[in-house]
Amino acid sequence: MTDELAKAQAELEAARQAQLEAEARLAELHAGAERAKVDAPPSPADEETPEQAPPVAESFEEAPVSAPTPLDPEQPAEPGAPVEERDLAGPLGADAVAAIRTGYAFDGTALEMGALVNGEPDSETQVRIPLSMVNRHGLIAGATGTGKTKTLQVLAEQLSAAGVPVFAADIKGDLSGVATAGASDDKLLARTAGIGQPWEPRAAPVEYFALGGVGNGVPIRATVLDFGPTLLAKVLGLNDTQESSLGIVYAYADAQQLPLVDLKDLRELLLWLTSDEGKEDLRRLGGISSQTAGVILREITAFSEQGADVFFGEPDIDTREFLRTTQDGRGVISLLEVPGVADQPALFSTFLMWLLADLFEDLPEVGDVDKPKLVFFFDEAHLLFKDASKDFLGAIVQTVRLIRSKGVGIFFVTQTPKDVPDDVLAQLGSRVQHQLRAHTPDAEKALRATVRTYPKSDYDLGEVLTSLGIGEAIVTVMNEKGAPTPVAWTRLRAPQGSMDPTPEAEIQRAVQASPLLPKYGQAVDRESAFEILQAKLQSAQKAEQDDAARTAAEEEAKRLEQEAKRNRAGGSAGRSGGSSRSGGGNVVTEFLGSRSGQAMVRDIVRGIFGNRRR
Repeated sequence: MTDELAKAQAELEAARQAQLEAEARLAELHAGAERAKVDAPPSPADEETPEQAPPVAESFEEAPVSAPTPLDPEQPAEPGAPVEERDLAGPLGADAVAAIRTGYAFDGTALEMGALVNGEPDSETQVRIPLSMVNRHGLIAGATGTGKTKTLQVLAEQLSAAGVPVFAADIKGDLSGVATAGASDDKLLARTAGIGQPWEPRAAPVEYFALGGVGNGVPIRATVLDFGPTLLAKVLGLNDTQESSLGIVYAYADAQQLPLVDLKDLRELLLWLTSDEGKEDLRRLGGISSQTAGVILREITAFSEQGADVFFGEPDIDTREFLRTTQDGRGVISLLEVPGVADQPALFSTFLMWLLADLFEDLPEVGDVDKPKLVFFFDEAHLLFKDASKDFLGAIVQTVRLIRSKGVGIFFVTQTPKDVPDDVLAQLGSRVQHQLRAHTPDAEKALRATVRTYPKSDYDLGEVLTSLGIGEAIVTVMNEKGAPTPVAWTRLRAPQGSMDPTPEAEIQRAVQASPLLPKYGQAVDRESAFEILQAKLQSAQKAEQDDAARTAAEEEAKRLEQEAKRNRAGGSAGRSGGSSRSGGGNVVTEFLGSRSGQAMVRDIVRGIFGNRRR
């Protein structure tokens, strides 16, 4: 069904282009006809004499240089040239168009989004985002197939060119085309010329990453301790009670100096606390029952069996690796390749949140800056907020609100604004809304809710949002003074990189040549909670075995001693009764009752219990 819709939308776009071409051709024919009338000699009128006919000019004067230049759809005017106002036959009047043109005319550096659409593209009215306002965060929303990924690519390319590093997750794999120069064709050049975009092919510097090395990229890992109980509870799907209990377990590990590096460390800690050896520690912790600990243990075991072990461990990534620039000053675009974890969406989205939280902890306060230190694109953002606990949502809101002062901008990319909680939406300064579809009552309700969140405009947004073409969006951003710009129906720019994925062989070559691969490529398994608790458990078991062997040996020695006494007593009675044997009591019994004999017995018992020193 999605392919059919995409095909229908493509046909509609082609029809629109054909209509524009036909209108331009018709206008040219009309202009030719008018010129023919002017050039043709006047025909005598039936009731007019030559003296009554209007005079014909003998000479012509050139128009002044300052005269406005008429717009030509095929040849946009030079920037700054006076432009003749015209009726665009769109939803906006001349005053509204002028207000939009003024509203997006910024003094500082800006990211070029595209041109205003008012019936047809107006190349003289460009829509932009001030670079200094990008760290006020943003939202890119729209139905599947409406061009969200290409919008993300356009922004990432311009940010990189401006010297701003970018981090983005490549969910479907097609964003990797940013590393390859694009290919031009007539359709692309016609579109870019129509919106005043001076298009040329260009590749951006890219570093590929992969969660735990699953996929093509430098492995990204995190320790269980750094990940924290709140984020891990989100991944495991724990309820509020279980999440708080997991926090207590983390506190116990910290107090006992048990490093939690990977999942086997946490699993071993829970096994210890639920065992006979650790149940006293569990009781002293308070606030956590053995049943709750067992539930958490089962969830971690199941999570590990799904292959999640590779995502946790060392060396853990230094998030400052995402802030790199090239020698020529361009920002490096860090792409997280995640096709291998498509069946673990909660893990993927929560890992991205961990990266943000880690950046927040590492980066210093910078306040307002001319350009961001990093822009973070959070694709498939609805996965992050699905089934999230109150504590988790609170952590996200706090991070989004405060990380701006660290110079980091965040763009959430999702299908509808309702996927993002209101507290997070309130923090977003820029909005790029692609087409919404209202084929169901819920979708219709979401459309009305979206319309209400926009500033007042001359558009019928309910109608416009459902009729946007592919690569078009409703845009409003935060201007340089922090106020929202006018709502603008925008035909967005085309990426300068390839719209197709970069070939896998080229990605693999780039990964192998990365200077980060020797540092993060090989996992390291150092001594941590697993090894410490295993040694502690073995020590406890050995002590128990030694106690059991000692008790058994002592009991055996007592038994032998009692038997020896009985034998000696019997031997004395025999001698007094006239026994003819000489030399006293039983030799074996006397030996076993001696100190040397008892030592030998203990040694034999130790051998039986398997704890004799070798």
